[in-house]
Amino acid sequence: VQLQAFGGGLVQAGGYLILSCAASGRTFSSSGMGWFRQAPGKEREFVAAIGWRTYYADSVKGRFTLSRDNAKNTVYLQMNSLKPEDTAVYYCVAGSGPSTDRAPALPSAWHYWGQGTLVTVSS
Repeated sequence: VQLQAFGGGLVQAGGYLILSCAASGRTFSSSGMGWFRQAPGKEREFVAAIGWRTYYADSVKGRFTLSRDNAKNTVYLQMNSLKPEDTAVYYCVAGSGPSTDRAPALPSAWHYWGQGTLVTVSS
């Protein structure tokens, strides 16, 4: 299984980016997919996930929107009103089973991790 993330880059505060994550090797249409991020010097943190429902971290709620295209085995993270504190490496995740919906914010709930894409928000 491979998760390939696209869309990172440099953007000014208040701007937007769209990240995408394409899965290959198996179908995740009935499984959870999502994103974590890790800023320099900080622990990895949950951003958003989609499974039975869509889940967001409080820090991105109302600004980020997660969607999926099952036909393409891809999830998209629309990030609006970006802030400098959103600067991080963003990791795509995918999993199977109920754990990704019971505890989406736990890294241990996710079996597959992508390589990460850097998002830098300048002030």
